[in-house]
Amino acid sequence: MASMKILLSLLVSFLVITACTPTKSNRGNLVEDFRMSEITPGISTRTNVLKSLGSPTTVAPFDDNVWYYIGQKMEKKGIFDPEVKDERVVVVAFNEEGIVQTMEEVDTNRTQVPKVRRKTHTGGNEVTFLEQLLGNVGRFNKGAGDENAARTAGGGI
Repeated sequence: MASMKILLSLLVSFLVITACTPTKSNRGNLVEDFRMSEITPGISTRTNVLKSLGSPTTVAPFDDNVWYYIGQKMEKKGIFDPEVKDERVVVVAFNEEGIVQTMEEVDTNRTQVPKVRRKTHTGGNEVTFLEQLLGNVGRFNKGAGDENAARTAGGGI
């Protein structure tokens, strides 16, 4: 019986400890410094960039010669929202021949935008539930009422 209590307490303590362990995840393509050093503007080609950095996270919508490598390291603790621990955005621009013109890291300082819980007024009429309910009385089947009156008066169709 004592061994069962010890086993149960060990199991509970193990669950408590593992529940507090942060969950870490990587998203996108977080480019390392040594991989960036393999690319030389004016010399490296698209093929060199693909071999060194891998596929781009996205390509500029209006210019196929601009590639973006976007990566994040996230950490989530318990029920709290994930927190960005490391983030990197690298932009690689090519000329028309496919040779790297520029490769630069974009500053990723985030701005905390406060959330506001106000509602936007949409205009129109303020109608109560009772006005909505009674407002439709008599609006439907106007023509059907006239036909029913004609049938009952002996003029059937």
